Amino acid sequence: MLLKVGSTGEDVKKLQRFLGIKDDGKFGSGTEKKVKAWQKANGLLDDGVVGDNTWNKMFPKPTIVTQVDLSDTNLNLVKLKGQIPDNVLAQIPDTAKKFNITTNLRLAHFLSQCAHESGNFKWVVEFASGKAYEGRKDLGNTEPGDGVRFKGRGYIQLTGRANYTRFSAFCGEDCVSNPDLVATKYPMMSAAYFFNSVRLWPICDKGADVNTITAVTRKVNGGTNGLNDRIQYFNKFYKLLNS
Repeated sequence: MLLKVGSTGEDVKKLQRFLGIKDDGKFGSGTEKKVKAWQKANGLLDDGVVGDNTWNKMFPKPTIVTQVDLSDTNLNLVKLKGQIPDNVLAQIPDTAKKFNITTNLRLAHFLSQCAHESGNFKWVVEFASGKAYEGRKDLGNTEPGDGVRFKGRGYIQLTGRANYTRFSAFCGEDCVSNPDLVATKYPMMSAAYFFNSVRLWPICDKGADVNTITAVTRKVNGGTNGLNDRIQYFNKFYKLLNS
């Protein structure tokens, strides 16, 4: 990877969106200035050239973990083998320990919402550009470009500078400087963080009925969009986990 003044194309557009500036696909002096500032803030040589080191720090590759002891938990995780991607399954034990997901009921509610919101664990970045979030003080988006930079990521989309800042404090990594970490390294943990922050676990504990699934959905979605799909996922996961 080598991007510098004069470079053009889709990679330049991706870089510009990451930096929160106009994505015209042309690497000019404005883009160079933003790159230098980001490099300096992240302990890199601030030469304004995006080589492999800078690119890989901006866009870290997904952490692939497929070997994990599924029996090291009270949850019946072995029943999910082959039903959800191995890399998703491997994230559950650590997430469950950190967020007190101690019952198959809680896990079924959590996974069903994640599955719906992420297209069955395929999507970890919001499709929209994020421009609609510009200036949203309720999300902590107070600086130009914050809407694009802190658009939704993770299985349940973490959105806004304020939420990225709080999640960074929790996970111990700077997801404000490196927002893509939420998508590549912490898609499940950020989703569980959201569940925890809006106090969803006590609602999950109420049962496996449609009313409870609907109540959880309202907290996640703000309404009941996709409710039937969420119910189907819940029934599938709950049956597997209790078989």
